[in-house]
Amino acid sequence: MRYPIVIHKEDDTDYGVIVPDLPGCYSAGSTLDEAIENAREAIECHLEGLLLDGERIPGPSTIEEHKDDPDYEGGVWSVVDVDLARLSGKTKRVNITLPERVLAMIDEAALASGESRSGFLAKAALEAMIRERERSNPGQGS
Repeated sequence: MRYPIVIHKEDDTDYGVIVPDLPGCYSAGSTLDEAIENAREAIECHLEGLLLDGERIPGPSTIEEHKDDPDYEGGVWSVVDVDLARLSGKTKRVNITLPERVLAMIDEAALASGESRSGFLAKAALEAMIRERERSNPGQGS
């Protein structure tokens, strides 16, 4: 999932990062690159906490949805890609049946995205569940 972040820098301070879609999720870094990488770790940690608490994972919104918010004025926007499949904890082997053609398409897409078949399927399933939950519960925010 691709979460937008906004980065601020004051004189004589590190770069500060806010994740608008995840209230309470902040990060920082002494360089822009470090701030963005630390933001990825903060987002993963925040989402892991939500999972452990049995709470839903908010889907990301777009930069466009946040850019005019006065709280983020003067910030630089970026997007952090987070692999939700890494957050699930223990793995469990399962046996599924798929048509060969579909499996070949999955393997091709996984390879193109630099993921394993299992990681690709887990990420796709998590993203589909988040979209379905948002579709089923409109107006409850991201």
